[in-house]
Amino acid sequence: MAGAVTAAGELLADRLRVLGPDHPDTLTARHNLAYWRGAGAAADVTGSAAALAELLADQLRVLGPDTLDTRADVIFWRGRLGDASGAATATAELLADFLRVLGPDHPDTLSTRHNLAYWRGQAGDAAGAATAFAELLADQLRVLGPDHPSTLLARQNLAHWRGEAGDVAGAVTAFDELLADSLRVLGPDHDTTMGSWYYLAHCRAHAGDPAGAATAITEVLADFLRVLGPDHPRMLATRHNLAFWRGQAGDAAGAATAIAEVLAHSLRVLGPDHPHTLLARHNLALWRGAGDAAGAATAIADLLAHSLRVLGPDHPQTLLARHSLAHWRKQADGASGGVR
Repeated sequence: MAGAVTAAGELLADRLRVLGPDHPDTLTARHNLAYWRGAGAAADVTGSAAALAELLADQLRVLGPDTLDTRADVIFWRGRLGDASGAATATAELLADFLRVLGPDHPDTLSTRHNLAYWRGQAGDAAGAATAFAELLADQLRVLGPDHPSTLLARQNLAHWRGEAGDVAGAVTAFDELLADSLRVLGPDHDTTMGSWYYLAHCRAHAGDPAGAATAITEVLADFLRVLGPDHPRMLATRHNLAFWRGQAGDAAGAATAIAEVLAHSLRVLGPDHPHTLLARHNLALWRGAGDAAGAATAIADLLAHSLRVLGPDHPQTLLARHSLAHWRKQADGASGGVR
């Protein structure tokens, strides 16, 4: 990825010199450079988002309003930086333009529908995301076929959001079937295949087998690290969940230590306002609370104020923090002999 950033930067310099700043090929080179800045293990998400926003302003001035690809990337990084609700709203607006310009069956239109369903789920509407992915999958099977990577990715997201909406057993079955197809079509190192491993373990944990989930993820963790690198958001989420499941399986102290390491990493890579960082703060307080209920209550009170500001009062993580705060305050009062 670092080589791609360097090459894209060199190409941009040459196009600026030969073609000037407003030539379409120069604008394309700026787009590619911004993309590669945000990809890979050493991703500069904030820098990529800022560069794409600047590029979009210039494209709108030079090319007019139908700068669909750049708008899609700006929205993607907006969501990656933690504003899932805003990303969903912007993607719905973008989808209307894709439908108008490209039609309903164009791959870019289908991809935009995929992103809209994803951001709705990330913003807290798991059931709505599952419904949208089921509708999208039917169209992708018709247009792209069953083995197309986009179809397989839609199956992954449909299974995930069904599990998040409460159908954990159905999600486990769907991931087992998807994993076999992903290994056959894409191979073991593809992002969709690795995502299926991760989500399958996640569902098994929620189905009541945290020790089995921890074992399954431990077995593939080295491959995740080799393929994704230590700073990839999925790698951070995998380490986080592995620590959480170990805690659920009985090792509270080990879970707290591991999540503290993940939190430090998330603060550096994703920043303090990202939902993954906020969730790591919550779970660190949870596992430390096993020996310090008052400290857990204080930490979660601070987290709740942060979550209200960043995510809003109705986000699932905000509601989770409120529930946890009530729990740990009750535990702290009981430990000190207080009366509720």
